[in-house]
This record gives sequence, structure tokens and C-alpha cells, in this order.
Amino acid sequence: MSTEILIIDDNADIRSILNELIKDAGYKTRVAANYNQALTEIDKKLPDVAIIDVKLDKGDNDGIELLNHIKKKNKDIPVIIISGHANIEMAVKSLKSGAFEFIQKPFDKDRLMNFVKRAAENFDLKKENKELQTKLFHSFELIGSSNNIIKINEQIQKLSITESRVFINGPTGSGKELIARKIHKQSIRKQKPFIILNGALLDVKKYELELFGEERLDGSISYGALEKATGGILLIDEVSEIPLETQSKILRVLIDQKFKRINGNHDIKVNVRIICSSTKDIKEEITKGNFREDLFHRLNVFQIDIEPLNKRVQDIPLLIQYFSKKIADIYNLKKFNIDPDNHYLIDYSWPGNVRELRNLIERIAILSPESDEKISNIIKESLKEQSLDVSSSEKSLSVPLKEAREHFEKEYLTSQLKKFGGNVSKMAKFIGMERSALHRKLKGLNIKDLN
Repeated sequence: MSTEILIIDDNADIRSILNELIKDAGYKTRVAANYNQALTEIDKKLPDVAIIDVKLDKGDNDGIELLNHIKKKNKDIPVIIISGHANIEMAVKSLKSGAFEFIQKPFDKDRLMNFVKRAAENFDLKKENKELQTKLFHSFELIGSSNNIIKINEQIQKLSITESRVFINGPTGSGKELIARKIHKQSIRKQKPFIILNGALLDVKKYELELFGEERLDGSISYGALEKATGGILLIDEVSEIPLETQSKILRVLIDQKFKRINGNHDIKVNVRIICSSTKDIKEEITKGNFREDLFHRLNVFQIDIEPLNKRVQDIPLLIQYFSKKIADIYNLKKFNIDPDNHYLIDYSWPGNVRELRNLIERIAILSPESDEKISNIIKESLKEQSLDVSSSEKSLSVPLKEAREHFEKEYLTSQLKKFGGNVSKMAKFIGMERSALHRKLKGLNIKDLN
């Protein structure tokens, strides 16, 4: 068992008891007797699990400070807080700061070791998942023989040795994040963090909290994406979704190269390379007044445009062969072959782009069909829904214009409603309609609100 536990307690007897218990259970240990020793041990090498006494030699809550220090470096490390002066307020404070568990002295040895075991398992699981995701992204290449992909690979080579900001345009699932990761992997910042902030998934009220972090009234700190990415690269995905007010603050950060946390008084210097991506036409968003032109010019030092998969059909056979081998290798699954010239795959419109193709091949790999016929059946079944949509479109050519228009509007608005998860306000903004008018239109077409 290679899990390493860092024990931090100013009581020599407690340190000795914990050290003996944990070693007997098969774990490696390190110990620290005071706050400064603990800082040195943490900064020298992060442990897999930490056990920290709340009150050390610096003050009443210096153990919580160490907890925050560890979480800033790696939020996945489980920290067990122990205290001989425990109360409910202290327990709540430590758990809010990210503690894995809180236990009061004198502690029950079996209970403590149960916490240690669960903490080690929790860390190992998160570590395995992260390694798998990293392996997936870092091992995948940008595959294709189309002019678009050849050009992008050349751009990545040139951009990786610079510090320029990059703006990546392309539809959902086309490979924007992969491009950003490739730039990071080949850059001088490759040993530093790669952090993603997805503008489309955040609550409007939380953009600034997620970007800048917060200094809470209880003294704890929530670190934002700009600090988490220090020394590395921050990818702001779907940057067009960020509110105008927050856009102005991002512009100020880019100009001043510093910012303050929410409720903070001190400037934090910025050392981050920013890459942005969007599925929307940003110039059109600027015209509509949804995106600041001055911010766009700051972010768009260099632009990469990736085309949808249905516009680079010649890449599909190469991607099929590549993913078939790669997914089987990564997941240690049975090798399988998919006919790269399968007309179902070539003729399909791929609305989900490369991600949809990769997911289909992953599905085939997991199901492990024993014959070409069964592989073909999985492909047909998976792509059937799109084929039905095509048939529906062809059928609309044989009906009167009014009926065809209503049919199209109903399909289009239903699709958009699903896309925005039933959020009529966001949908109205995207399609360029007043919210009240959109509600009337949905009611008139008998489209039920998802909410």
C-alpha cells in the first residue's frame, strides 16, 4: 500500500500513537510537530491524506489555515481534522472549508482508522479517475487529412512556443478543448495547471465567484479559476455566455494583470495564459451587443477555426480507425474493426461532431459485438434517429407551405428548448425573440415547457 499520510499535531504522545496506528495498517507516514514544520512538509511534497490538529502553536485555528493551504494546492486531498477543544461551530467551519471528516479528542481508534481508510480510498478513486481522464485527453490526437485539420495542427505547433492568447471557434463536440490541451501540453507551461471554466454551465450569479474566488467572513478562502491556473493555462469555454458586467472585469484583469477576490482587499497578481472557445459567432454577438468588442480583441490575439465533422468527411474513415484502436487499448477491451467506408457513417450528418463519433465507437467497444453484422446493427440503431429526421424533412416537401413552416418551427423550437434545458429566457436570447412572444409561440404550437 503506497498511500502516504501526513500527521500534524503539537502533542508528541498523540503523534506517536497516530504514527504507530497508521503504520501498523500498512500506510506510509510523515509527521510535523508545529505549523511551520507542517508548511514545510506540505510544500515539499503533498500527502495523499492529512490528519491535522486544529490548534497548533500559532493560534486557535492554524489547523484550518493548513487545511486551506492544502486545498489550494489540490482540492482532492482528504483532510481529517482532529481537536481536543471541539464544538459544533468549529466542526461546521472545518467541514465548510473542505475537511473530509472531523473527530474530537480523545478519539476512538477504530473510528479514526475507519476515517483514514475511507479517506485513502476516496483519494485513490479520484486519482484513478483523473489519471484516466488525463490519459484520454493527452493520448488523443487531432486526427484528419482535411485541409482544416492539417492547418490547425500547424497552428498548434507555432502557438505552443508563444504566450499569445488564443480564441477557438467551432461547434459543440468538434475538438476545441482538445486543441487547447494540445497547446498546453507542448507549451512552457506544461508542468503547471490546465483549468477549465465553462461559461455555459455556470449560474449567472456565480461567474465572478468562480473566476476571482472569495474571502469569507469566517476567514476561509475560496480560490477562483484565475488562481487555480497560476503558472498554467485557463480555458474559458463558451466565453460568449459570460455576462457583460463580468466581461468588463475580465478586461480590467487583462489590462492590469491583477485582481481582488470577492470581499478581498489585496491585489492578486495574474500569471495565466488564457485560451477562450465558443460555439457562437462572436462577431455576431458583438453586433447584437452581447459581447464587448474591446474584450474580444484582447482575447483574440490568434484565432483557430475548427469546422464541423460533416464538412470534412474525408476525416471520418481516419477517425474511425484511430478511435477503434485507441479506445480498445485505453480500456483494455477486445480489439475490433469497423468498416471505415460504412455508408451509414459517411452519410450521417454528425450533429454532435467528433465527440458523437467517439461515443459511438466507445459504445461498440464496450458491447464487444462478435461479428461485422452486429457492429453494423449497432451503428444503424444508433444513427436511426437522425435518419428519421431526414425522412421527416423530405416528407415536408410534399405539404403546403404553411403546414411545412409550422412543422419546421415546432421541430426547431422543441430542439432549442431541449438544448437550453427548458430555460425559455436563454432560448429567447439565442434565437432573437422576446420572451413573452416566445411563450405565445410555444403555446400556439402546443410545445410544453420542460419546466
